[in-house]
Amino acid sequence: MTETANARKIAFATFVRRALDEARATRAWSGTEVSRRTGVSRQTINRWVRGDWASDPEAERVVAFCEGLGLDPAAAFAALGWDRTASRRTAPAPPPMDPDVEALLRRLVDPDVSDAEKFHIRETIRYLAYRPTLPLDVRKRGDAAS
Repeated sequence: MTETANARKIAFATFVRRALDEARATRAWSGTEVSRRTGVSRQTINRWVRGDWASDPEAERVVAFCEGLGLDPAAAFAALGWDRTASRRTAPAPPPMDPDVEALLRRLVDPDVSDAEKFHIRETIRYLAYRPTLPLDVRKRGDAAS
């Protein structure tokens, strides 16, 4: 293996390790949860962390990993030594954010808000984001009963 290839593996492994540490620390996600949220298998993520790959990771998997964790894929591409402009997709402009969601996000980054309150905000958001939704016909029956 060339020195450059080894340096790229180390840089990418460091990037992945930091992303996993951040997901564990801020979201309390396990490796299984990261895999579920990103669509990248635990085996693949473990190989990336170990730098145990013969050919470069697939760009689609790297992008999925980053997007699942809310990271910019350009940082991963830079760690891999890839030309960031060649693989960049033009993303559509995000829809306008609800003012209440913006207020919650501001509280999550506000240094004057306690860690306990931030924890409760995250837990509430996590609950709402992943609770099962009722089938449409059940929701309509509930509205009619009101």
